[in-house]
Amino acid sequence: MSTDSDLSGGMQLATNPFENAARSTVHAARAARVGIGGPVGSGKTRLLEQLIPRFAARGIDLAVITNDLVTREDAERVRRSGLIDPARVLAVETGACPHTAIREDPTLNLQAADELDARYPGLRLVLIESGGDNLASSFSLDLVDYWIFVIDVAAGDDIPRKRGLGVLSCDLLVINKFDLAPHVGVDLQRMVSEAREVRGERPVLLTNCATGDGVDAVADAIIENVLFDAL
Repeated sequence: MSTDSDLSGGMQLATNPFENAARSTVHAARAARVGIGGPVGSGKTRLLEQLIPRFAARGIDLAVITNDLVTREDAERVRRSGLIDPARVLAVETGACPHTAIREDPTLNLQAADELDARYPGLRLVLIESGGDNLASSFSLDLVDYWIFVIDVAAGDDIPRKRGLGVLSCDLLVINKFDLAPHVGVDLQRMVSEAREVRGERPVLLTNCATGDGVDAVADAIIENVLFDAL
């Protein structure tokens, strides 16, 4: 495999796209892997940037993989942020089908995650941000142990009741930009209620990733359910 920090190529293999239960244990020989997916502009990268310092403050050794179509835009943004050693941020170029690289054939992301494990023996957590996709986007559990789907209030309060696979099957649904609800004519209470209705027992959290409001709860969910650390 190339030692370059950026990977690209075609996808061929297929895995079950309807896997919907997080693994109960993390493979002992590698870092835990958490996916962050959602539509374009929902706030995935901003959530990532808010999570990094929260994990660092707890002494959690982490790294990041970003996915973009034909650029390295998100990876370069995170590298420039000063939040993390730039060498700990790898970029995957997915081509025109970002969902393929995290679901049907996650080979490129698996290679990137394995590379990070090899580089950093004490690594505990890899955050994998998908490219922006639609409501049907989901992660293969061959790639991640737990995954988050981010939607935003500005896209409309009908998103949960459209019952996209991402909304239904993620381990944690994050409704971002809750502060915008009164400005875009969204009934936030209804949006949250309908999200909880379609998700059953699975959690729903509200965030404003611009300010960090609500992000502590997202970090706590990962720490408790993936790293199994005491809060």
